[in-house]
Amino acid sequence: MKRLLIIILLFIQIGFLQAAYILIPMDESQKNHLKAYGIAYWTLEQNIEMSWLLNYKGGSFMCQHHQLIEDECVIRGVSCQVIADVQAAGILQEIAEPQINMEEIKLHKPPKIAVYSPKNKQPWDDAVTLVLTYAEIPYDIVYDVEVLNDMLPLYDWLHLHHEDFTGQYGKFWARYKDFQWYRDNQLAAEATAKELGFNKVSQCKLAVAKKIRDFVAGGGYLFSMCSAPDSYDVALAADGVDICDVMFDGDPMDPDAQSKLDYSKCFAFTDFTLSTSPYEYEISSIDATEERVRKIREENDFFTLFDFSAKWDPVPTMLCQDHTRVVKGFMGQTTAFKKKYLKPNVLIMGENKALQEVRYIHGEYGRGTWTFLGGHDPEDYHHYVGDPPTELDLHPNSPGYRLILNNILFPAAKKKKQKT
Repeated sequence: MKRLLIIILLFIQIGFLQAAYILIPMDESQKNHLKAYGIAYWTLEQNIEMSWLLNYKGGSFMCQHHQLIEDECVIRGVSCQVIADVQAAGILQEIAEPQINMEEIKLHKPPKIAVYSPKNKQPWDDAVTLVLTYAEIPYDIVYDVEVLNDMLPLYDWLHLHHEDFTGQYGKFWARYKDFQWYRDNQLAAEATAKELGFNKVSQCKLAVAKKIRDFVAGGGYLFSMCSAPDSYDVALAADGVDICDVMFDGDPMDPDAQSKLDYSKCFAFTDFTLSTSPYEYEISSIDATEERVRKIREENDFFTLFDFSAKWDPVPTMLCQDHTRVVKGFMGQTTAFKKKYLKPNVLIMGENKALQEVRYIHGEYGRGTWTFLGGHDPEDYHHYVGDPPTELDLHPNSPGYRLILNNILFPAAKKKKQKT
């Protein structure tokens, strides 16, 4: 009888272990939010489905228990809990309640990630490559040659490095024209354009912008930060119009360039004006960087994330998962977008209402989506040229970096039928 009891208890224990789940909380109890996204991605690479519990403890992750996953969490310093299937069922039941603003989203396939960036850039030159490396999420570097050779359809998700798609080299000319790195970058861009059959860098960048547009239209996911969002839209609007002055492309810009812009070609922005002075560190009126205009100190610079309905608006809810609704601001060549230049169909996900500037926006184009985030580095307020790399070990719970990683996991979500 005693032996039988031992056998029964053993089977109960085995059944419990088989039915156990791993919960990775994403609220303030999480030791390393950024590496937790890497665990979620790594789990998908092991062909194990992961649940993203929107608005549950900061957007937690949950999957069936596997010792390898638990061990990996320990190795990477990620907080996790092993819970019984009854507890997991209770969490899902709570989330399913109609009056509760939560939702379970199934993640089923790790997205293939590409970063549009010059090959000579270091990971810390761009916040996305920095956090991808830190979170141990794999990515490929692509640039003009790969894009124009139609390699983008091989990927699910594309990030645009802080690029200037107008061919004006970021409007760095006035400050840095005598620096060797500026000269080297200009010569490299001109050589690449010539190799690809273009007379000007601006023509090459426009062709790249159109390929990226086609990638999104075909169902791709686009994410970009800093100068890429507004320079991208400006380049599309100026299709066929010379907006580059002589120091950028060898001849003067079209004097009627402003009146020839076609805003219908833009993803997000409309009715903006070009910055035509080569001495002005701006591409257009979209950006809200200039401190004398913003009139805000670093210690007071914040933006607020919108609170969406998880059950009815799962996409923006996914993109806004965080352990705080208030995120500290950070500057860049493009810090924020002036609200008055947004198209009516653009979804605002984060803004500073007092300054009438938006920081985080989203929209659809064709069968794909795009997301733009203002600023350069969420944990380096100014990020001047030549600044040392940000040490993410000092910022493992960064709310701003979480927004980037939300976008990386977003394409892994199973698409749900639209509620009617």
